[in-house]
Amino acid sequence: MLVTMKTILKYAEAHHSAIGAFNVTTLEGILGTLEAAEELKQPVILQFAQVHESLIPVSVLGPIMVMLAEQASVPVCVHLDHGEDLDYIKKAMDMGFTSVMYDGSVLDFEKNVANTCMAVEIASAYGVSVEAEIGSMGREEFGSVGAEGEAVASLYTDPDEAKEFVERTGVDALACSFGTVHGLYLTEPKLDFDIISAIREKAQIPVVMHGGSGVSPEDFRRCIQRGVRKINYYTYAAKAGGQAVREQCAAEEDIVYFHDVATWGKEAMKADVREAMKVFASEF
Repeated sequence: MLVTMKTILKYAEAHHSAIGAFNVTTLEGILGTLEAAEELKQPVILQFAQVHESLIPVSVLGPIMVMLAEQASVPVCVHLDHGEDLDYIKKAMDMGFTSVMYDGSVLDFEKNVANTCMAVEIASAYGVSVEAEIGSMGREEFGSVGAEGEAVASLYTDPDEAKEFVERTGVDALACSFGTVHGLYLTEPKLDFDIISAIREKAQIPVVMHGGSGVSPEDFRRCIQRGVRKINYYTYAAKAGGQAVREQCAAEEDIVYFHDVATWGKEAMKADVREAMKVFASEF
């Protein structure tokens, strides 16, 4: 069943848990994610990042995401991740996405506020939820390694700015920088949990965690305890799919067919997503 992010985050708040938001770039990624959610009977956020347009256009994958979300037996939000321009965001809403992220984090504060306000106004006409970002988790969404595996402390989200940003824009969720980066980690990430607590206290809004791959289950739970309610996840699921295909191909003595490759990848991604969802669903 198709729902908005605002609705699904109310569920997370009531259960003191977080909802997994899984980026997909293939049909196998969509199916693996939805099957894992249905088996666990957990709500899920299915999302497509604008930067993945080079892999497959949202005009091709987006309608499939919406259709399969509508058919799912659990609540599913279909979300645009890291939308960088308003035309692209509107295109996602036109095809049925129930949530969008406007990412103006590379802009100065005032420009980010102004553009986010426009995104919120456009989304309100569609009944669509809006996520925004202040701070920086790096710009990569392809699984490449962040600089030394750590975010730069000077780019961490300021809780007072977060409060002002939310009050001026009216967004439904806020992606914040507190020590995670997109992609793989070279070293263990050092998270500032106090930033999460301060943002929740001052801004009174669900916090979104980007760059979640590689964070330990214990640290995920600590983030959820402090107020994280949406956790973005892509790199490790994609890596699990690729590794499974590599191992299966090496083990096969006969012809390898592409439909087998697709199945191996889907099952491995599904298993990885399922384990992540179990961690995120922990209640406190």
